[in-house]
Amino acid sequence: MKKVLSDKNRIRMAFVFGVAGILLVAILLAAVLEYILVEVEAFTNFSLENSTLLWILMFSAISIIIGLALTFILQRVILKPVNTLLDGMDKLANGEFNTRIDLGSVEGITGISDKFNALARELQKIEILRSDFVNNFSHEMKTPIVSISSLISLMKNGEISKDKQMQYLNIIEEEINRLSEMTTNVLNLSKIENQGIITEKTEFNLSEQIRTCVLLLEKKWSRKKLELDVDFDEYTVVANEDMLKQVWFNLIDNAIKFAERSSLLKISICKNEGKTVVKVTNKGEPIAKEDYEKIFQKFYQGSSSSKKDGNGIGLSIVKHIVDLHEGRITAESKDGLTTFTVTL
Repeated sequence: MKKVLSDKNRIRMAFVFGVAGILLVAILLAAVLEYILVEVEAFTNFSLENSTLLWILMFSAISIIIGLALTFILQRVILKPVNTLLDGMDKLANGEFNTRIDLGSVEGITGISDKFNALARELQKIEILRSDFVNNFSHEMKTPIVSISSLISLMKNGEISKDKQMQYLNIIEEEINRLSEMTTNVLNLSKIENQGIITEKTEFNLSEQIRTCVLLLEKKWSRKKLELDVDFDEYTVVANEDMLKQVWFNLIDNAIKFAERSSLLKISICKNEGKTVVKVTNKGEPIAKEDYEKIFQKFYQGSSSSKKDGNGIGLSIVKHIVDLHEGRITAESKDGLTTFTVTL
C-alpha cells in the first residue's frame, strides 16, 4: 500500500513540476526575448517609462505564445504515458484481456505498468476459468441427460427383457443421482464463493464428525471392499460444523472413488504446533505434481481414467471452506499413496 501511494505521489509531483516548469521557462524566455528587443531597439518609438501597459501586454502575449508552444511540444512526452494507460484501460473494458502496456523506465511510472499488466493477466485467467467453467458444466450436465433420454427411448420400444429394463432403470437412477449431486455441489460452491466470513462457529468433536462421514459412505467403501484405518484420538475444534462436514465428506468420498479395490483407506488426526491436522490417504492412481494446485479448480479432473466418476466440484468446495477457516489444504502422491492434508 505504501508503495502504491508513493507511486501516486511521484506522478502528482511530476505533473505539478512539469506544469510549473513550462510556466517558468515560458516567462524566462519571454523576458529574454523582450530584453533582446529592447537592446536592439526594435521599438524606437516606445519607452518603458511611457508605455508600461503596452510592455506588460507584450510580455504576457509572448509568455502565452511560448507557453503554448512548449506545452504542445512537451505534452507528447508528459501525457504519452497517460494516453497509453487510458488506451489500455479501454481495451480491458472491451474484453481484450491480453492487453499489455509499457510506460517507459521512469521510476514510479514503471510500477504502474507492472500493476496494470498484473491486473490484465489476472483478468485473463479469470476469463479462461469462466469459459472453462461454462463449457465443462454444459458438458457435465448434457452427458447424463443424453444417457437418460437414450435409455428411456429404448425402454419405450417394449422389446427388451425385464432384466434389461431393470438394468436400464438402475443406470437412469445413477445418472439422476449424479445430476442431483452435481447441482447440489454447484449451489454449495456458489454460496461458499460469495461468503467472506465464517458465521455460527461452535466447539464440537471433530473425531466424531469424521467417523459419522465414514458411516454415511459405508455403502461406497463396502462395495469396493476397502480396509479402513480410522483409529485416532478425540479432538475438538471451533469452526462451522456444517461446512467442515462437507470437507470431510468430499475428501473421503473422493478417496473412495479413486482407491484401488480391496486397498487401505486411512484417516488420521493429530496436533502439530497447536494446529489440528487431518490426513486422508488412499492407494490408487497418483496425482501428477503439476496437478497438485489445479485439482482444486472448478471442474478440473486431471487426466485420471476414473474422472468420469466425479464432476470436479467437490475439491473446489473443500478448498474454499478451508480457506474461509484460514486453514490450508495440500495434496501429495508418493510411493503409490495419495494424501490430502487439511491443517486448521
